[in-house]
Amino acid sequence: MVEANQAQRRALRQSLISLVVTLVIMAALLFVPAGTLDWPLGLWFMAAFLVAIGLSILVLWRANPDIFVARSRVQAGTKSWDYVFLVLIIGGLAALLPVAGLDYRFGWAQAPGCLVVAGYVLFVLSFAGQVWPQATNRHFEPGIRIQTDRDHHVIDTGPYAYVRHPGYISGALLGVSVALALGSLAALIPAAVVIASLAIRTTAEERTLRAELPGYADYMQRVRFRWIPGVW
Repeated sequence: MVEANQAQRRALRQSLISLVVTLVIMAALLFVPAGTLDWPLGLWFMAAFLVAIGLSILVLWRANPDIFVARSRVQAGTKSWDYVFLVLIIGGLAALLPVAGLDYRFGWAQAPGCLVVAGYVLFVLSFAGQVWPQATNRHFEPGIRIQTDRDHHVIDTGPYAYVRHPGYISGALLGVSVALALGSLAALIPAAVVIASLAIRTTAEERTLRAELPGYADYMQRVRFRWIPGVW
């Protein structure tokens, strides 16, 4: 127990350090392409992101501190093909920022104010949609693998009682929400790459879980839909 607590605290410290580094990188990706720091939507988004991450850390530390260890890195045993999806998804999310910055600088396809507001609504929903599965599922790792070292079993409570991949829904919403919150319709292009990658990854992950995780085939019969009840 003591060792587990120490590992959790180390992972939390690592998460906080990673947050600082992430904020610096995000600022560079946003404001260098924008050509200025005087970009209100960029500044508002950075503030909103910091608040959302801070609240997420507080909630998860109380609900499921193991998640900080599980998500501290891509774990050994992750399927080799999943690295392609990780690059596409992380790269697509990162590309949203400079595309939005360039859009602001050159006025390619600016979103109206109503869509910016809608973007922030989706942004809040996307973070809530990330926190709930992570608080429920101790196996919520960044990579796809069968976690034989962590007593991997089917989770069918919380959001998993309604859809099989709630984290992917929120990931798709995040891409769209960031583009709109930054006022950039052009940034919806990398968001589309993120959504497509998540959708294809969903089917690949399901093949793995159905074949290798005991009980998952039965779970698919009980919870019929992957992302959206009644749709897919």
